[in-house]
Amino acid sequence: MSDYTRSYRYNKNLSFVVPIAIILFFGFVYLISQKSGNGFASYILVGASTATIAYWIKVIKKMTINDRSRFTRIENDTKNWMFDLIKDNGEIVFVAEVPGPVDKITVRLIDSTLYIKSINNFSKNVLVEGAKNMKIHDFKYKNGVLTLRIKS
Repeated sequence: MSDYTRSYRYNKNLSFVVPIAIILFFGFVYLISQKSGNGFASYILVGASTATIAYWIKVIKKMTINDRSRFTRIENDTKNWMFDLIKDNGEIVFVAEVPGPVDKITVRLIDSTLYIKSINNFSKNVLVEGAKNMKIHDFKYKNGVLTLRIKS
């Protein structure tokens, strides 16, 4: 999973949708303005529709650009994170580097999966084989290194 490097570019996918939506919307506004007559109301409708279209185009572009950069950053962080699982006499010791202060670190062991969360959107899930009915008995965090003792 960590060597999956394909990134999606949403800007190309939306390049044909936005002009079609604009044409349909202007057609709709044109029909409404024809029904209302040639008065001042038709100019107000055309102006309002133009402003609305410009606003939504900006919002859609911002959404696609922010999503792409967010997913790329998380993928790069995953490649550099390493941990150790040591199994010995019914006990499992988990050791890993985790960023942040100790009061911002959340660790849970649910159905053989260890969930670790910390600051700066740091979130990792680790499958721990053989830990189905085990619980975390010892939690130590010193100098950025998290040590957990998992026992039954």
